[in-house]
Amino acid sequence: MNGRPERTHRPERAQRPERAQRPEPLARRTSPWVVAATAAVAAFAIAVTGCAPAAPPASNVLVRGNGPEPDSLDPQKARSVEAHVVLRDLYECLTSLAKDASTAPGVAKSWDVSSDGRIYTFHLRDNARWSNGDRVTSDDFVFALRRLVDPTTASQYAQLIDVVENAGAIVAGRAAPETLGVSAPDPLTVVVRLAAPAPYLPGLLSFPSTCPVHRPTLAREGERFTKPGVMVSNGAFVLTDWTPGVGITVTRNRQYWNDAATRLDGVRYLQIADESTEFTRYRAGDLHVTAVVPRAQYDIIRRDYAAELHVAPQLSTYYYGFALDRAPFRDAPGLRRALSLVIDREQLARAVLRVGELPAYGWIPPGVHDYTAQQFDYAGRPMTERIAEARRLYAAAGYSATRPLRFELRYNSGEVHSRLAVAIAAMWKEALGVEAQLTAVEFRSLMADIDARNVEMFRMSWSGDYNDAYTFLQYLKSDFGINLPRYANPAYDALLARASATVDPAARRALLEQAERTMLADTPLLPLYFYVNKHLVSPRVEGWYDNVLNVVYSKDLALRPLPR
Repeated sequence: MNGRPERTHRPERAQRPERAQRPEPLARRTSPWVVAATAAVAAFAIAVTGCAPAAPPASNVLVRGNGPEPDSLDPQKARSVEAHVVLRDLYECLTSLAKDASTAPGVAKSWDVSSDGRIYTFHLRDNARWSNGDRVTSDDFVFALRRLVDPTTASQYAQLIDVVENAGAIVAGRAAPETLGVSAPDPLTVVVRLAAPAPYLPGLLSFPSTCPVHRPTLAREGERFTKPGVMVSNGAFVLTDWTPGVGITVTRNRQYWNDAATRLDGVRYLQIADESTEFTRYRAGDLHVTAVVPRAQYDIIRRDYAAELHVAPQLSTYYYGFALDRAPFRDAPGLRRALSLVIDREQLARAVLRVGELPAYGWIPPGVHDYTAQQFDYAGRPMTERIAEARRLYAAAGYSATRPLRFELRYNSGEVHSRLAVAIAAMWKEALGVEAQLTAVEFRSLMADIDARNVEMFRMSWSGDYNDAYTFLQYLKSDFGINLPRYANPAYDALLARASATVDPAARRALLEQAERTMLADTPLLPLYFYVNKHLVSPRVEGWYDNVLNVVYSKDLALRPLPR
């Protein structure tokens, strides 16, 4: 998932990437990037005084910080983490996630799988209802899955279900959506036929892109079906307000099949892009849960808000992407490798990020179920050797002190993004003489620029949509709709195709690991760090939990009454 941030079985802990040789302590190094990063920290830090926090909102409405503005609330079209946070509260898929991120029942109360692993049969609850009282049926799910892969929908998540029979041909325009391997033999049964076994399918079907949509509302309203007062949803809440640049409000859905377990009257999502501003709002009592925690104030937060601070592993990777379809990085693997070699990820994690993130020397985070994270071949080499190789590659690409590489790095506005960009640009300048222009824009503008290919290098992140290595590797398939770098390597695609057709878990794992190594050798992007979940949670909130997919359904939470 793009943006920052999804989900199935309880993961086995894979080994962490080897750490590169540790550089000299900051006190003994005065390189320009350290000075630049320090200046950036000072620019973004805000004073934290000893004022006592104001009382949180008194109503039974949970207020959640939710980062930048969601791109859409259309289940099949939304692609940002922020949109999916809201959609998980508005809609319910065939399956959902348990508190530990394992797969749990959703609208489907149970499911069966054939002996060959290629046919799944989902049995729906007979009391599932839409927010207007209509019955939720199997046809709603068949329609939504067909809509997801239909080229006229133009969903960038269309290939999410490419393991379903005929999905690839439909997305490519070679087959009709009606040929998708899903059917509804009766109103309470959904049958999914796969092109190859996919044990992760139940977890994948908890992802918001696979949620049903209310067909009569979509037919009548068209694109307006996502508007407050128009949307009909089947989750624990219904949409009542969306004020762009401010926030989104949802209220309790009394038609939800398990409404008796819901303890909130509603949820308010505040769209606050800057993490320091969000912390200020939290301290003022304007929200109960933050989306993130500001690094500049982390030591103070750990000291003064320790009981409210939640930090836990997450399956997400922060990266810089190359626009591989345009100069200067098209057909330039040596140049791309040079830029990667000189980034001191250890220093970034320790001096800039500072809240437990792991340096990323590969694409897939540690902790993915049944997978060993792969790494760049230079991960364990001393920085001096890496810089020496980078300078040779830089020169071989035709660049020098008198003819430096110049390009623009575009990223979305935010404290950590600016601090990282300043630090990394200084590393490139110090080691190679690169002149990188740094440009911060709003997140929606960044996505539009990437889609229009009006970028040379861009900041982005990817979160697993389910707990399997394929959700990360699929992202870089040449035909995947949200392959933002536009990476294309037939050998890589072939390895993924072989893995998808392989039943034996050990053989499949080996093919996926080989695919990651093949991709890393091409350096189509620059992984920088692996995320951790970071939230501040008010003492008033009951039921909060942490998991590797960073999914917390609001229906699981409650607010303690304010003391009288």
